[in-house]
Amino acid sequence: FFFKQKTAYEISTRDWSSDVCSSDLNDVLEEAVREYIETFCADTQPAALHALRALACMWMERMAAFNPHLGGAVWRGTATELSDIYLQLFCDDPKSAELLLIDKQVRYDVSTVQGFHGDVVDALSVLCPCPGLEQHGAVQKVLVHLMIYDRDDLRGALKPDSQGRPQRGNLQAVKQLMEKDACS
Repeated sequence: FFFKQKTAYEISTRDWSSDVCSSDLNDVLEEAVREYIETFCADTQPAALHALRALACMWMERMAAFNPHLGGAVWRGTATELSDIYLQLFCDDPKSAELLLIDKQVRYDVSTVQGFHGDVVDALSVLCPCPGLEQHGAVQKVLVHLMIYDRDDLRGALKPDSQGRPQRGNLQAVKQLMEKDACS
């Protein structure tokens, strides 16, 4: 929030609380992140993004019963090797995803976080190795956050952002992004 306030001040925006301002600030911040990546991470970021998206696809396949959607920096293309993966699961029963992890003997932590509508949702966080990301010769571990939503929340989740871009994508959309990146 402080960074948004500072950015708002720097671009002479006075009303930090309005949705329009928040949306505009998010666009400004995302553009600044993209410029930073182009300047300082251009040699490593594409491979890191690919590795993170591949891991996200693996988890989306594992959690397919819950209509997973990828969001955040990994979806937007601004992720680096330091980024976490955010998957949104849309469940009939909020405990069903947790039960699946227990059945598969996956260790996880539970927390509550602010969801995309501003409400509080459960997040199941799993620390797992990310093939393709290496640090000092060892495979780097990444946090995958499985955010639990009601199945009905999916309708609102598919609304585009202020620039008409999707804010999240399903497995097919993520694979399309990976194919597009491989061709460029």
